[in-house]
Amino acid sequence: MNEKKHLTYAEAGVDIERGDEATRKIKKLIESTYNARVIGGFGHFGGCFSGRFEGIEEPVLVSSADGVGTKIKLACMLKKYDTVGLDIVHHCVNDIAVMGAQPLYFLDYIGLGRLEPGTVEEIVGGLAEGCRNAGTALIAGETAEMPDIYNEGEFDLAGFIVGLVDRKKIIDGANIVAGDKIYGFGSSGLHTNGYTLARKIAFEAAGWAPDHYIDELGDTIGDALLTPHKLYLDIIAGLREREFVRGFAHVTGGGIAGNLSRIMPAGLTFHIDTGSWQVPKIFGLLQKHGNVETAEMFHAFNMGIGLLCVVDRRADDDLFSGMEGDDRPVLIGEVIKGDKPQLNF
Repeated sequence: MNEKKHLTYAEAGVDIERGDEATRKIKKLIESTYNARVIGGFGHFGGCFSGRFEGIEEPVLVSSADGVGTKIKLACMLKKYDTVGLDIVHHCVNDIAVMGAQPLYFLDYIGLGRLEPGTVEEIVGGLAEGCRNAGTALIAGETAEMPDIYNEGEFDLAGFIVGLVDRKKIIDGANIVAGDKIYGFGSSGLHTNGYTLARKIAFEAAGWAPDHYIDELGDTIGDALLTPHKLYLDIIAGLREREFVRGFAHVTGGGIAGNLSRIMPAGLTFHIDTGSWQVPKIFGLLQKHGNVETAEMFHAFNMGIGLLCVVDRRADDDLFSGMEGDDRPVLIGEVIKGDKPQLNF
């Protein structure tokens, strides 16, 4: 009489031993982000962080969560997994920094079809580097092997940031008035938005392979599109308490108009001169090969501006003294009365 085969978790698609190996590989990477506020070591059920804050009258915790989106598809095509870790940390930190918050700690979630310890190590290596860049601790996370959800070789990545700001120093754009000036800080590329359209243009409409070298970019299309999201924390920290600064906007999904509108008081909108800065070549290539209308480009992509700063009309260029090169902003528009953003194309 034949005995029934004893099924195992590993045969069903989830290998706990591979998970344990991945945990061993990432332990040092995670601990490299720890600071004096992290309580306890690696491997507990939850991450612990000291909640004592000196010199803050009314501490407010500012939180945000986001994902890398379909840029992950590109990372999987190139089998290059470290840059998306940088992307998610920089993106999340920027989201709370524009409100005046200083990042405290970060958490991640990685879901995979098949858990490969080397792949997880690369992803977490990028996460750890991003956290070190931002001076924040990677105190907890989750890696889940789910072959019924993700195909083999595919994964998803999400991040969660918690920061701190004194309530009286929250930056929300409430004091913005008509006539205020709008400055833009350059992006490093597409950052983490617009990749569903970008991939369709690059790999379907243009027919390029990821390793196709483009002289105009001085790089392959794959590596150019994988350029990590820029971190604006130091720029914002240097400006957030200066006189005349009224608000910041992180340019993510929805482009300049969609994100700047989020901090406009009722009855106010803005005019943006889209010819006031040099749009990076990657966007021109995508527009040309995808036959995309300019308005749609500005809706889907950041078009070379990753951070916006709204300042009092009385401010002069001394406000940005010490900022040079890629960190030097460009005057791109002004706040006006109305309810519909105006971008001249």
